[in-house]
Amino acid sequence: RGELDDDFITRLEAYQRLETGTISLVVGEGFIDDLIDAPLRAFAERYRGIRLDIEQAGTDEIIESVVEDRAHIGLMFHERTHPQLRFWASSPQPLMAILPPSHPLTCQATPLTLTQLSDQPMAMWDTTHGVRQMVDQAFQQARIAPRMAMNTNSMVILAQYVRSGMGITLLPAFAVAHDLEVGTLVARPVDHPLFQRSQAHMVTRVGRQQPKASILLLRHLQRWMQAFRDPALDQPTPLP
Repeated sequence: RGELDDDFITRLEAYQRLETGTISLVVGEGFIDDLIDAPLRAFAERYRGIRLDIEQAGTDEIIESVVEDRAHIGLMFHERTHPQLRFWASSPQPLMAILPPSHPLTCQATPLTLTQLSDQPMAMWDTTHGVRQMVDQAFQQARIAPRMAMNTNSMVILAQYVRSGMGITLLPAFAVAHDLEVGTLVARPVDHPLFQRSQAHMVTRVGRQQPKASILLLRHLQRWMQAFRDPALDQPTPLP
């Protein structure tokens, strides 16, 4: 009986320290490397009793999952207003042209134009993704038709398409941070206000009582993920 009591007390103390429970996240694929690297490793090591359920989805499904309470937290790119979404953190993350290192446009000192990009074969997310929706909007506003050579729902395919020299893509820099660091890809700014104002967002449902462990995770991710650091300041964006 003493052993049972000890086990109960141990579990109770863990609960009181917010070290047990399940937190569900739904995230865009571009966030995954940034999320899984140092941020979740450090969190998992500190809070071993908290289970994390993580699903990958496009922007529309992320919003649906959060609003319908299938996920506590959503990470998405490109703001989509919704009356039931609470934006916990938003960080400027310009949409960049992602090029192979040998591409002639990597040498250009000024931001690339949509006209220049439209001459290049381009791989892009499918139309459910926030990045694709932003790209379509920008080209439509400019009345320019891009050369969409490949549509995919895979971040792996987008990055490999560019690495292989087949063409270019458009992504926020954090989505390919490792490639940029080792030099297998190059990012260049694009001269369009939509791309320059784009942001990464951490969202929950308005009115949902978040478990304390979820609040803890929100703050941890906001502090440690590159996606939620202002590129100009390299500092976390404050949570409300």
